[in-house]
Amino acid sequence: MEKQYTIEGMSCHHCIMGVENELRNAGFEKFEVKLGSAKIEFDNAEENEKKIVAAIEEAGYKVVAA
Repeated sequence: MEKQYTIEGMSCHHCIMGVENELRNAGFEKFEVKLGSAKIEFDNAEENEKKIVAAIEEAGYKVVAA
């Protein structure tokens, strides 16, 4: 499954790297992070969606739409 997330509060390349690092730490390998969004490929939708939101929040940003 692949899903796009809209992320609030990102403003620079450092923000992108922070989200990428947290997604990697959460065990995700296939993703594309841009300013204000992330497209992530994953299995087991319900469990992994919670992990994705938690990883983005850990990086200091808020998911506003999925």
